[in-house]
Amino acid sequence: MLQSEPAPAARHRPRAATALAGVPEDAPATAVWAALGTAGVLRDLYDRAGPTGVAPAPGRLADLLGAVDARGDNGVTLSVLVQAASALPVLAACAPETGPVRQALDQVRSGASTAALGATDGSAAGSDLAGLGTEVTIGQDELLLTGTKRWITTACTADWLLVLARHRPGRHFTSFTWVLVPATAPGVHIRPADTDLLTGAAIGHIELTDVRLPLGHVVGRPGRGMATFAQHMGTERLAGALWAVALTSRVLADTKEGLTCRTADGQSLWHHDAVRQRYAACLVQVRQLRALCESLGERVAHRQDLAAAALLKSAAGLVADPVLAACAQLQGADGFARGGAQHIRSEAAVFGIGGGVTELVLGAVADHADTVLTELRS
Repeated sequence: MLQSEPAPAARHRPRAATALAGVPEDAPATAVWAALGTAGVLRDLYDRAGPTGVAPAPGRLADLLGAVDARGDNGVTLSVLVQAASALPVLAACAPETGPVRQALDQVRSGASTAALGATDGSAAGSDLAGLGTEVTIGQDELLLTGTKRWITTACTADWLLVLARHRPGRHFTSFTWVLVPATAPGVHIRPADTDLLTGAAIGHIELTDVRLPLGHVVGRPGRGMATFAQHMGTERLAGALWAVALTSRVLADTKEGLTCRTADGQSLWHHDAVRQRYAACLVQVRQLRALCESLGERVAHRQDLAAAALLKSAAGLVADPVLAACAQLQGADGFARGGAQHIRSEAAVFGIGGGVTELVLGAVADHADTVLTELRS
């Protein structure tokens, strides 16, 4: 007798969702990260070699972010995203066989430790990394690090800080180096950012005052910091677009449920043409963003195509806000409830700011206009 084919949900339940099934809903990002690491999800995220040494599987990255987003804490998702798509690949690409960088990589990948990526600087606008003021002096026996990092995700709970610093004057891309800083090192002072948004991300400001470290805490070769960051920027931008799909899909589902329960003129709001049309327009936008992720994900993840990454980053910024704004309005007064659509919309502003302001990223898309047009016509 033939067995019936399992339902789609039974055929495919992402490992990340299984790993998080027993984690309490209100668990902090550190507990979520630990569960993912223990289950091997983080280790297997980067399952193959690429031009930069490691390359994520886009499907696994989508499953990871979808499973974390389903928990409904945008701050926790942001923490996982930055670690999985930025800190981990930088560490993996630069870690030698032994030493503190290898130790940090092993601990973070196993979920035993967490890492914060300290790029945004206190001396320059967030998008002007070449103007950062954090400095590292590379001596014969030790490193000396001084500076300030602002609005750093996971700063307040991280065990390791990946700090981008300049080792010589000037804005040339070879003037910057990554340094691995233990969060408990003397001279490291971390204070929480003054915000009520994305609280689960443990965002903070980092003050580095004459922090002295052994030479082995240089991540990669001196002068390769900006190049390494650029090589893996595409992965974070892909991750951001994948999260935007998961988040907007979740809020759209919640919104439709509410529209079917509330009535006006004797029928549910869902059956009013104006409501249905506006909602459908949001569905089209999110489906288009998902299609863009599916068509460009491999190019970004495996070939580090920065032009494709810019398309994804700008698309996420252009889709998330109008879709969530529409959901917030369609939910009416309910949207102002604690953790409701209005609050989610405020937190989702990170899609248009974090990792590059949408308008600046659109400039990069324009720089590659001829390539995009050629692809559209082929």
